[in-house]
Amino acid sequence: MTYAFDPELAAAISMLPVLDVNDLPAARARGAELRAELPAPDATGVQVEDRAVPGRDGDPDVTLRIYRPERQAAPAAIYHVHGGGFIIGDLEIDHARNLELARELGVVVVSVDYRLAPETPYPGPIEDVYAGLVWTAKNAAELGVDAQRIAIHGVSAGGGLCAGLALLARDRGGPDIAFQFLAIPEVDDRLSTPSMVAYTDTPVWNRPNAVVSWDSYLGAGVAGSADVPPYAAPARATDLAGLPPAYVSVMHFDPLRDEGIAYALALLSAGITVELHLFPGTFHGSALVEQAAIVQRERAEEVAVLRRALAL
Repeated sequence: MTYAFDPELAAAISMLPVLDVNDLPAARARGAELRAELPAPDATGVQVEDRAVPGRDGDPDVTLRIYRPERQAAPAAIYHVHGGGFIIGDLEIDHARNLELARELGVVVVSVDYRLAPETPYPGPIEDVYAGLVWTAKNAAELGVDAQRIAIHGVSAGGGLCAGLALLARDRGGPDIAFQFLAIPEVDDRLSTPSMVAYTDTPVWNRPNAVVSWDSYLGAGVAGSADVPPYAAPARATDLAGLPPAYVSVMHFDPLRDEGIAYALALLSAGITVELHLFPGTFHGSALVEQAAIVQRERAEEVAVLRRALAL
């Protein structure tokens, strides 16, 4: 299929990694190799600490990476959940961006290293994410954070996990979440939206990868069935009342586009304050082309939205 990509993005597509998760060990190894080839990110002005915290009863400890800016602007925090289709990724995948957010916003950033599928399917990953948020809220004073000023922040599968986390925290009576930042969220296991059906060959992420992602997370043959809970696939939720205000971003030529839009509209229909932005000419993973003007605009908006949400 031919796509009307942004010209700056189109010029860079041939240089982007090809992600085929059918060979998951190879995909993970290749991702690690690519990150190792990058220069070390600028950590100026930010103290970084990894800490093991208790997981759900009977589960292993969960590792959190805590970013403390030397110049803290406010007692607020961002709780970050990385992407990777539930099957790829670790604390390194968004390390550089988390350093930037901590430094630029002047708030604590806490990133969670949840277990990956298929080795740990649902509910293991979301329970790890929830355990990390519980620890962050309980230890807010130590972090110099107001427990009422924690925003959750996720990209792709991380956005889907954040959406599920907001539902879980609401239904379990806490912790409080001030805001949910859902970037290109993966929220619908049914794989039936027009964009999911159409985009079988888009760069970085496409329908074939999405099929592997959901089969890994839920178990083979479970995706699309009647037994998928909303904490796993938030698009399944029938009650979105009482959730935190949200920002949802979607990319133009991304199989996840329509489910992100639908989730934002469902939140809006439930009376939740929502900001929705579709970035034209983009694709899932186009943020890798950091020099492109549309990516710079996306990043500036991310900072502006979080600054406003946390009253910085």
